[in-house]
Amino acid sequence: MIVPIVASLFALVFLVYLSIDVMKKSPGNERMVAISKAIQEGATAFLKREYLYIGIFVVIIAALIALAPTFAKVELGWKTSIAFITGAMASALAGYIGMSIATRANSRTAQGALSGGLKGALGVAVSGGAVMGLGVVGISLLGLSILYKVFGGNPTVINGYAMGASLVALFARSGGGIFTKGADMGADLVGKVEANIPEDDPRNPAVIADNVGDNVGDVAGLGSDLMESYVESIIAALAIATLIGLTSDSLQMIPFYIASAGIVASVIGITYVRVFGRSNPQSALMNGTYISAVLTGIATYLIVKNYGVPFVENGIQYSVLGPFYATISGVLSGIIIGFLSEYYTSNKYKPVRKIAEDSKTGPALTITTGLSVGMASTAVPVIALAIAVMLAHHFAGIYGVAMAALGMLATTGMVVAVDSYGPIADNAGGIAEMAELDPSVREITDNLDSVGNTTAAIGKGFAIGSAAFASLGLLAAYMKSANVDVADIKDPKVLAGLLIGGMFPFFISSMLFDAVSKSAFKMIEEVRRQFKEIPGLMEGKVLPDSAKCVDISTTGAIQGMLIPGALAIVTPAIIGFTLGPDALAGLLVGALITGVMLGIQMANSGGAMDNAKKYVEEGNLGGKGSETHKATIIGDTVGDPLKDTVGPSINILIKLMAVISLVLAPLFVN
Repeated sequence: MIVPIVASLFALVFLVYLSIDVMKKSPGNERMVAISKAIQEGATAFLKREYLYIGIFVVIIAALIALAPTFAKVELGWKTSIAFITGAMASALAGYIGMSIATRANSRTAQGALSGGLKGALGVAVSGGAVMGLGVVGISLLGLSILYKVFGGNPTVINGYAMGASLVALFARSGGGIFTKGADMGADLVGKVEANIPEDDPRNPAVIADNVGDNVGDVAGLGSDLMESYVESIIAALAIATLIGLTSDSLQMIPFYIASAGIVASVIGITYVRVFGRSNPQSALMNGTYISAVLTGIATYLIVKNYGVPFVENGIQYSVLGPFYATISGVLSGIIIGFLSEYYTSNKYKPVRKIAEDSKTGPALTITTGLSVGMASTAVPVIALAIAVMLAHHFAGIYGVAMAALGMLATTGMVVAVDSYGPIADNAGGIAEMAELDPSVREITDNLDSVGNTTAAIGKGFAIGSAAFASLGLLAAYMKSANVDVADIKDPKVLAGLLIGGMFPFFISSMLFDAVSKSAFKMIEEVRRQFKEIPGLMEGKVLPDSAKCVDISTTGAIQGMLIPGALAIVTPAIIGFTLGPDALAGLLVGALITGVMLGIQMANSGGAMDNAKKYVEEGNLGGKGSETHKATIIGDTVGDPLKDTVGPSINILIKLMAVISLVLAPLFVN
């Protein structure tokens, strides 16, 4: 266990270095510091309230897990309970650290753009995002390695760690997404469309809440999301190896070694972007991501060749290098999904430009074309996933499918860094506008933000692809653990489970959309009220009451996340106890199939509509203030909850249900 522990500590040491480097940068003038502080305070206050409610769920579930042996002869108990709590705490800690630095990097990014141009802004934003990325991999791998060592690799205990991380991820992603999109919609629809004032105008009371939301949703929520994916990809491989009898120490340790190599490769990729990302940030970010992936692939070959052994699964002999080929199939499918995400969401290509072109007729075609683009974008990625699953299984059985997920997520440190830098750049643009800096600063931050939308879509593509692989691995592990040999669709209970599982992502999506709508409705009413009732506000003589808007978003997010999160937790248990383990397998398959489609479609529809707006704002098709621009703003307000609230939450949902089923499998065993 020394290698993953050392790699984890290396990530955390580099995190500290980057944090110090960010904090050394100038935060700008007094007005910039004040705005940044307001964002910090709002984000911190929200996370404290969110974690309080999540903590209640964690305590209750931990107690039930600890007491389970009292009511049934199962392996669950206090050790699994400790692992569950540790996973939840690790996820929350990673999110909090990343958010803390991101809210301090925003004004420093704006100041970097003012004093050093594109290079100065990119360096700070990437460093701030890298803190989140390295926090995710460093904290999660360290916690998992220690638990594995202390509890002797007991799979039931280790599964509890994944369940804790997954639980926090769902609440953090859905709650943060509701917060940010409710505020964003209120700020845009009233400020930009009705009042015809610029984005992030200091007169708009929802702007601070919008900037807070970027941090709690797209930084802290994102970190918890991909940490959960990362942990579950490792644990799925460990669980399957144990359950199918692959007890070789080397096969158990290979996932840890690959994750360790991924950390080193991510640090190299981040360093590349910091050094070479001067004139073309998108090229630098993409190249940094690919460099990390290639280095991880090389390291994986060396690791598997030196530590792998031939093994037998279900009577089939697999070669030493089988897990390597399986891992590479996952990496290649992730690259394909990434390329397709870039194609469908970047304004350099036809799909986004067609959305912008269609917006000349009004917002109806903006939305219908945007949805069409997202739906079309599911085809090739799903085919790539299907081929990768078959290849991974061919080379290394179901163990190979889990390794394919790990291959996609080994460079999570780099992927999260690239994804998190976008919200920092977005915040920097808001601060530049509110502090009334030179327009050239906003042009730089908007450029970085536009790149961030594309790289974020690529990150979401990796996340949903890995979710499919990890869920398949967890499903296989669950079926082994519950003695379910085959989920026969001729069995009415299995068929019922399939139907319920297929419905579930849609039902949860509806609840999340409704929560965003309710929060946005209250936000819109409040912004309108302040514009009408506060004397001198529209003239810029007084400041708005931003605290009220932050409170509206906070309350809406907390209320909106509780029921969907609770349903995701209890549904597998209800199906398992009432219809049995075979039906629960059907539930997981149904949720996986529809969840993957929804995740890809929503991420790409939202990213495409967002960048169609930015394409017009760059001066195309009439530019800012035109009717085309207003149409794209409305399209963007529809796309935002698609890509930042519902899509990522569904990604987590399918994995959370799978890992809960795996943890509870001893209670349902045939």
